[in-house]
Amino acid sequence: MSKVEDVLEVIKGMTLIELRDLNKAIEEEFGVTAAAPVAMAAAPAAGGDAGGAAAEEQDSFTIVLSDFGANKIGVIKVVRELTNLGLKEAKDLVEGAPKPIKEGATKDEAEKAKAALEEAGAKVELK
Repeated sequence: MSKVEDVLEVIKGMTLIELRDLNKAIEEEFGVTAAAPVAMAAAPAAGGDAGGAAAEEQDSFTIVLSDFGANKIGVIKVVRELTNLGLKEAKDLVEGAPKPIKEGATKDEAEKAKAALEEAGAKVELK
């Protein structure tokens, strides 16, 4: 087998937690982020000929948790509902704020998530 096939076989046998750890290790080792392509894809639409009109017509949003506020447990519960993450993963995500909670959300979905997170006491940005 080639090296690529060997790596694919190892990845197929990994759990989701191991894959998340692998993702983090790759990001740290090579100084990249998995979220970068999404942000770059959204930038040309906002900077097009229409300018402000293109920004208003944005159809894909990234929900970013800026701060979890005083009610960390409530925010963790909302994050778990929004992302289907386990308790530890949701806790780590909340404690690592500012972090993106969800990428590629529709406007309606992003507004509902923002309202739920803010109701729990978090500070949220939509990008």
